Amino acid sequence: MLNKTVEERRKGAIARGVGVQTQIFADRAENAEIWDVEGNRFIDFASGIAVLNTGHRHPRVMKAVHDQLDRFTHTCHQVVPYENYVALAERLNKLVPGDSEKKTIFLTTGAEALENAVKIARASTGRNAVVAFSGAFHGRTFMGMAMTGKVFPYKAGFGAMPGDVYHAPFPIELHGVSEDDSIAALERLFKADVDPARVAAIVIEPVQGEGGFYVTPKGFMHRLREICDKNGILLIVDEVQTGFARTGTMLAIEQYGIEPDIVTMAKSLAGGFPLSAVTGKASVMDGPSPGGLGGTYGGNPLGIAAAHAVIDVIEEEGLCERANRLGARLKQRLEGLRADVPEISDIRGPGFMNAVEFKDAASGEPNPAFANRVREIALSKGLLLLTCGIHANVIRFLSPITIQDEVFSEALDILEASIREARKA
Repeated sequence: MLNKTVEERRKGAIARGVGVQTQIFADRAENAEIWDVEGNRFIDFASGIAVLNTGHRHPRVMKAVHDQLDRFTHTCHQVVPYENYVALAERLNKLVPGDSEKKTIFLTTGAEALENAVKIARASTGRNAVVAFSGAFHGRTFMGMAMTGKVFPYKAGFGAMPGDVYHAPFPIELHGVSEDDSIAALERLFKADVDPARVAAIVIEPVQGEGGFYVTPKGFMHRLREICDKNGILLIVDEVQTGFARTGTMLAIEQYGIEPDIVTMAKSLAGGFPLSAVTGKASVMDGPSPGGLGGTYGGNPLGIAAAHAVIDVIEEEGLCERANRLGARLKQRLEGLRADVPEISDIRGPGFMNAVEFKDAASGEPNPAFANRVREIALSKGLLLLTCGIHANVIRFLSPITIQDEVFSEALDILEASIREARKA
């Protein structure tokens, strides 16, 4: 079987709106490596977009899923509930920081988690409006698109978005937007566009994912918490991409020293199986009436079993500490290229949620062409990378945290060679 043959079939069978970044088709995978249908090997620095923090097919996760397969695969928790759903909720209630009593619901996707977080916020506060930030990504459902702060490709061509969703500029010092600028814009928003007494929630990612891996400054997060407390607004923290050891702590919000009202989680929660969660203060989570939350596949037994194993692996294998070590090695290697690669604009990210941003060496403007050249060269050498950012000039690194040391070293060599080669292209 050839990749190009399957690619032709894909183009004939699948709607063009489902974009793909590569024309390689997976045949099998293990930890941080993927083999395509032609037998070619790739080091996976994408992890299915931050889904595989514990790697492809971690033995503990596979065993947990096999054991659950032998018992039952579906009952719909709202019809016939099951104990491991309850037990996982108890674990997440303890993991989310803060002294308040917590409660949890399980769903299927990150977008679904964000949709339900907004439903819960509206039911709990009796308010409608939501504030998000430029560059944010919160999903491809209509409410998810409305909160997402990037038009192309997520909103283009889909018509009017749901109302009562507003955006403030995200603070990015690199691009001339300070914390004070963002707070001032938020205050203008409250004076010119929406009464804060109508705002149910402010939604923010601790590290923007699709937006470019820009880190929310700690001072800014604290100021948002103060604004929310002053105006009776709920603070929703989107941990869909940052969660489960990626940033060096189980959840990124642990590093901020504040208590969120609601946290959304998905992606690496279940190590490759579809599962998402919304965890928040019990007084907030109990806002909707019985029957107002749920879904046929929400909290599927296989995903629940996988999630228990994922949390066990993170804790017992010390993946938070490993994320910090791997991220430090990656950033050190990139920093060593700065003198020879003037296109490097910034190197950033907590733990192992890292990115490098590229600029035009002469003008200083964002350089998406250079970023894409690096990605394409790396792919030709067997390293799978992802770009992101409003200008598509950022390469993000999302290798499994379980990556073997020798494979990680090989990947760093390929990355350096690809960046140097991109300068000659």
